[in-house]
Amino acid sequence: MPYRSERIEFPGSQGHNLAARLDWPAGRIRAFALFAHCFTCGKDLKGPRALARSLAARGIAVLRFDFTGLGHSEGEFANTHFTSNVEDIVAAADYLRQEHSAPGLLIGHSFGGTAVLAAAGQIPEVQAIATLGAPAEPTAITRHFTSAIGDIESQGEAEVQLAGRAFRIRDSFLNDVKDHRLDEAISRLGRALLVLHAPRDEIVDIDNASRIFLAAKHPKSFVSLDDADHLLSRSRDATYAAEVVAAWASRYLPESEPTQKNSFQGVIVRESGRGALEQDIEAGQHRLIADEPPEVGGGDAGPDPYAYLLAALGACTSMTLRLYADHKKWPLEQASVRLTHRKVHAKDCEDCETRDGKVDWIERSLVLKGSRLSGDQRKRLVEIAERCPVHRTLHSEVRVDTKLIEHSEEQGSS
Repeated sequence: MPYRSERIEFPGSQGHNLAARLDWPAGRIRAFALFAHCFTCGKDLKGPRALARSLAARGIAVLRFDFTGLGHSEGEFANTHFTSNVEDIVAAADYLRQEHSAPGLLIGHSFGGTAVLAAAGQIPEVQAIATLGAPAEPTAITRHFTSAIGDIESQGEAEVQLAGRAFRIRDSFLNDVKDHRLDEAISRLGRALLVLHAPRDEIVDIDNASRIFLAAKHPKSFVSLDDADHLLSRSRDATYAAEVVAAWASRYLPESEPTQKNSFQGVIVRESGRGALEQDIEAGQHRLIADEPPEVGGGDAGPDPYAYLLAALGACTSMTLRLYADHKKWPLEQASVRLTHRKVHAKDCEDCETRDGKVDWIERSLVLKGSRLSGDQRKRLVEIAERCPVHRTLHSEVRVDTKLIEHSEEQGSS
């Protein structure tokens, strides 16, 4: 299935630009979700990537970002704390609300799960919250650097080793996590809650899941992640978690597509930045990819422009046949269209008006399934195929006007 991951930036709680990825579904967007990663982790870990991609495949667009001072985001990690993480989540929700549509689903992994529980009250549009391996209290994170707490308190800061990397922790961080008690916030969520946790999680004990679940009011659910590790490093575990979250959230997310800020009613095509020729296409709520094969400099990430042209003609033809057959109450079970495109010398085309250069030649073959269709009905359906609106457009005089607009105008309509 075509899949698009867009690189974006937005201002965080401390004024720094935060690096993010917006993972788009290939077709209809059911809802927008916001994903918060674990302590000192990043948006690009294997687990978050696999989870976001799986949710996108199920119609949920996912924004995952690096907290201030982590990953590709600006700022200094030492200046951050639990409150700033919560504020970064709110800033991410503000970005989605302004540019696309507010998140209906919050997902937090580990310390990010604790943060989304605290942030949910500041994002009124959220309908459902899912946590994965989340601590019940922010203070739980300090157990990973217990030996350094004395130095942090006496010296104001200290360098600690977390997951094999050095991070500077300040006393402001310790004081901040001590000020937060989440039991009351969890009990006042007023949204559906899903708690996912692995019983053998060696980083965050399963008792944390019990505390979160007991503090929450219904509707609430718990799902075991069996033998998954804390980081969901196996793709199958991340995919399973995504499937569970998507299926569970579908009960609480609206059936209709979210209202987005895109006021432009046509098709928007942009260079993706992922390959030499790869293009991102926005057609209403739908997200597509166009590319060229490697032999002409592309990466073959999607159909080429002529394939989309054939697809447009084929889809229009099949729809036209279906509408006509249903109107006539003819027993057409299924219509399919096969198309090819090539350029031929005009002199080799006996029926073409053009006599010089080359002409575009599209061959269209119809497969009409229906054992009770008569010969006359099949013949008439072939004639009806010529009435497809796209077919008529290709045969009519077509005018394309090109103009230049400022980047600011383009941003305002997309």
